[in-house]
Amino acid sequence: MKISMGPPAIEIDDVGVHRDGGWVMRDFSLAVEPGRKVALTGPSGCGKSTLLGCILGFVRADAGRVVVDGSEVNAHSVWTLRRRIGYVAQEPDPGRGTVDEVLARGFHYRANRSLAGNLERVPAWMERLGLALTLRKKAVADLSGGEKQRIALMAALLLERDILLLDEITSALDRERRASVLQILRECPATMLIVSHDEAVFAMSDHVVEMRPPEPSS
Repeated sequence: MKISMGPPAIEIDDVGVHRDGGWVMRDFSLAVEPGRKVALTGPSGCGKSTLLGCILGFVRADAGRVVVDGSEVNAHSVWTLRRRIGYVAQEPDPGRGTVDEVLARGFHYRANRSLAGNLERVPAWMERLGLALTLRKKAVADLSGGEKQRIALMAALLLERDILLLDEITSALDRERRASVLQILRECPATMLIVSHDEAVFAMSDHVVEMRPPEPSS
């Protein structure tokens, strides 16, 4: 399946990934227009998280190509392209340190230093995300899964990434927290690819794409 409504921010062109003697995904194509929100769903093992890994350059495609903002993802382009992408895993590992230290870490890099003033928005973001301000001095390792996800999302928002890749962003949230996160995503102008099985995510997305496991090789 291929969706194309203009020059794509993300283009997946007949991508396949082969692992352990079989295809995890095969001949998959998708184009996401800038600013659009696309939900990606499907059964376990059909390649949804693998696809996010291909876009980030963590997983090498064995067939096809992945293009981000007009540049093919490869060993030469991946570090530059990652500066434009915010990624929130289903089970994030933000690293060691307190919440404040983790959030500040991204601004230590030269490419992000001009945005360091965005750290002043941390209290407002924490309130919107339903996170107590007392968490700022707490070790990230001691947070719940849902708290870690929201901290990782806040980090991407503070860095003003053009593209957000979100893996089951609402799976660890109660109804109230889920509503807050979805409202923030609705308002965010970034291009989004959201792996999810949540009907509420589907409702806020511009498109819902269902992935299926590849057919066994004959």
